[in-house]
Amino acid sequence: MMANSIAFVRNYTSVIDEVYQRAAASGCLNSPRRMARAGRNAREIMIPKIEVTGLGDYTRNVGYKTGSITYEFETKTFNYDRGIRLLADVMDVEEAGVLDCFVEAGSELQRVQVAPEADAFTFAEIAGHEGVESAEVDYADAEAEDILADLRGVTSEMDELQVSTGSRILFITPTLKGVLDDFSQANPARSNRVLTRFNRIVEVPQVRFWTAIDLLSGEEDQFGYRRAEGEYVLTEDDAIVSGKTYYTKSGETYTPVSSPASGSLSSYYELVGAGAPINYMVVERSAVIKFDKHVASRVFSPDELEALDSYMMKYRKYGIVELLDNKLDGVRVSRAPLA
Repeated sequence: MMANSIAFVRNYTSVIDEVYQRAAASGCLNSPRRMARAGRNAREIMIPKIEVTGLGDYTRNVGYKTGSITYEFETKTFNYDRGIRLLADVMDVEEAGVLDCFVEAGSELQRVQVAPEADAFTFAEIAGHEGVESAEVDYADAEAEDILADLRGVTSEMDELQVSTGSRILFITPTLKGVLDDFSQANPARSNRVLTRFNRIVEVPQVRFWTAIDLLSGEEDQFGYRRAEGEYVLTEDDAIVSGKTYYTKSGETYTPVSSPASGSLSSYYELVGAGAPINYMVVERSAVIKFDKHVASRVFSPDELEALDSYMMKYRKYGIVELLDNKLDGVRVSRAPLA
């Protein structure tokens, strides 16, 4: 009976997948697997890119002008490889019931660990991609009209660049979305039609919404992810850059400079690589490469473990989050200032 229970538990992945899809805010960006083919090794995939020339005049004597089709593959490298091994003492498991224990544990793993980390990694990779436009805006005391005006600026720019509205997604914090909702409720005659320029609006909790994160290794009981703290480095600027925050160092303390002076620039520091809170992110879905190449989950019985009288669950997720280099017009990021 125990062997049958273990065999049944191994089929719980369908339940986990369902929980993951409900819990992850970035799941709507998942790419179809058909868009990629295997690369030269297991760490690479090849993404098709196609370009065609435009139209020319048709003349009765010559006929068609000759153009060309360029069909190439862009190589991308998988950048996400995470996993965990979870142990449960045999007595605890048998008291709870093998099936209930691992279905619940697997669901909890997805809901409170895998899904939040997947979101945080996705948004940080998009925000940190070279060439993505990112604007710093402080909405701490902003009115709804300010946010709507900025969103109109983003959508108008994308419209002029011919970015599709059919798959344009607005990711936004619940706090800012609440500001917009309250405005619409209180001012039914005031326009918020800019929100119709998005195919979907997805709320992302701030704890998952950073421009950069650190994936923790699991060493010294440090698991999961956290906002990237960054590091202070001496600036290489030759002149004061407007809007940039410079710091002075005293011992191990770094203090923001309120009025930077060119004559002191050589002693100023910058905070590099720190994760700033994201206000909102606009993404045209086809600009993103996001899928999992390998997801493995299995439960082992105590009979399969030589050194431990425990059940063990292993989970691994190997995938990629990247952007197509020719579709960066389809991504815009608004970030808050660093605290």
